[in-house]
Amino acid sequence: MRTRRILGVAALTASIALVATGCAGGGSDSGSTSGSGGGGDQTITFIPKQLNNPYTDVVLGGGEEGAKAAGFASSQVVGPLDASASSQVSFINAETQAGTNVIVIAANDPDAVCSSLEEARTGGAKIVAFDSDTNPDCRDVFISQVVAKDVALIQTKLISEQIGGSGEIAILSATANATNQNEWIKFMEEDLKANYPDIKLVATVYGDDDDTKSFQEAQGLLQAHPNLKGIISPTTVGIAATARYLSTSDYKGKVALTGLGLPNEMRPFVKDDTVKAFALWDPAQLGYVAAFAGKALADGTITGEVGDKFDAGDLGEKEVTDGGIVIVGPPTTFTKDNIDDYDF
Repeated sequence: MRTRRILGVAALTASIALVATGCAGGGSDSGSTSGSGGGGDQTITFIPKQLNNPYTDVVLGGGEEGAKAAGFASSQVVGPLDASASSQVSFINAETQAGTNVIVIAANDPDAVCSSLEEARTGGAKIVAFDSDTNPDCRDVFISQVVAKDVALIQTKLISEQIGGSGEIAILSATANATNQNEWIKFMEEDLKANYPDIKLVATVYGDDDDTKSFQEAQGLLQAHPNLKGIISPTTVGIAATARYLSTSDYKGKVALTGLGLPNEMRPFVKDDTVKAFALWDPAQLGYVAAFAGKALADGTITGEVGDKFDAGDLGEKEVTDGGIVIVGPPTTFTKDNIDDYDF
């Protein structure tokens, strides 16, 4: 069996800091500017939407490896256990006080974190958003998995193929304010209207990237919509929880499920035919590129302007595009035929 390995996949949950205050060792004084240390003593902190999320663990594994390869003196992960809109603010504030040079954040809400991020920038920190963007005014660059529209279109294509091009479907998303999820859903709705007139989107619900709530929301969808033919879940927690429910229910084989998932989590559900096909990109590369972008910003080799280019280690040169966005790579579709080729 050929195994595709990704950058720096590691189980981070045992070592992740749950409290940010006082954890950012090696940072400069809060009034100093990022990059003033000449690269040798720069620090980077990753703040995900929430801790103890399997997808996030893979992203952060890549981030930790990228931080080391880029030459940061130290890196750490801090963040909330819940994905609420304001849960990240106290962690940003603590990093500002600690003088952290680069803050990499996946925003639970694009605006709720802005005031704190602006304070961090005033203190000299460079801000890299990844996975889920902040308001563009609050960061220097955004590292995006793929072109947002491509993520949406691959999911509508997969659900259409699996339900024969017609019928009722629903979306089980993460949080109601997640920037990436909402952008994908917007493009999905537009694509369904334009290209799949016989498919009706009857509901969009939110599992808050919580396994139990996502499982319950999947149950609720099927009870509320007895004619439902398919579910799209553009979140790794949501698709895995929904697959687990479908796999032991009477709906298995009758209700299609697709979305964005981790191959290692979805493998048993693909092997037992609960799920025919789903998609994702290489999550570790997202964190890896974010670390190198942060280093380039801290060193002053880029400012986040369109056309700026920076070295991203093993992943080569990356360029800042319109909106201050850096695209990492295309999505991959996983099926029974290829899922064993991937290990993450």
